[in-house]
Amino acid sequence: MVVEIPRWTNAKVEIATDQDFNPLKQDVKNGKVRFVRNCFPYKGYIWNYGALPQTWEDPTAKHHETGARGDNDPIDVCEIGGQVGYPGQIKQVKILGVMALLDEGETDWKLIAIDAKDPLADQLHDVEDVNKHFPGLIEATHHWFKIYKMPDGKPANEFAFGGACKNKAYAMGIIEETHEAWQNLIQGKIPSKGETHNISVANVTIGASPYKVDQPLHESEMVDQLKTREAETPATPDDKWYYYVKAHL
Repeated sequence: MVVEIPRWTNAKVEIATDQDFNPLKQDVKNGKVRFVRNCFPYKGYIWNYGALPQTWEDPTAKHHETGARGDNDPIDVCEIGGQVGYPGQIKQVKILGVMALLDEGETDWKLIAIDAKDPLADQLHDVEDVNKHFPGLIEATHHWFKIYKMPDGKPANEFAFGGACKNKAYAMGIIEETHEAWQNLIQGKIPSKGETHNISVANVTIGASPYKVDQPLHESEMVDQLKTREAETPATPDDKWYYYVKAHL
């Protein structure tokens, strides 16, 4: 996985799929960079949060079980190991399960995984082992995703499968599906631009891709892009706690 957001931090950093070579970038809304609120008892993100490269949640097709289209992003990963990561870190992870968040009507898979180098990795093989060694974490993950947008005035998020965390075998099947969708995208079988998406697919390594280029951006162009991002209106994290009772859910 690529770590986008370290545990306990708030800055909403993600792979910018619409920009050349898909850099990591803090998301911007209404001219300001975005931060996730602190919803009691959580401080920022409660795992190392990131994504699996070479996957794509296809927005042009409805999933046969969730009934909702993909959210147009690489598949997300919640890495539960003990080490706090850093943005851009590459972790080899062991997949343990997956949840199906229905985020504003789109299927947004959330893989549960652990760093393969974590001391507990050899003891975790499936979602039941997470419940054993990390008691309460699966429930907290469900709760976090349910409420994290509520401080911004949005309703509680919904889930497929009644919010259950599916097992490793199911999760591996979802990874295969999203990898196949990425292959169709990068090989030109699905257009990179459409009503539902706009993906920058230029690359320097995929031989079968019609979008393969000889060189990435020149260094001067990359610096210009970074300066453009730095010029966006700054913002600071909101350190308040937000509290919710069951009546609101």
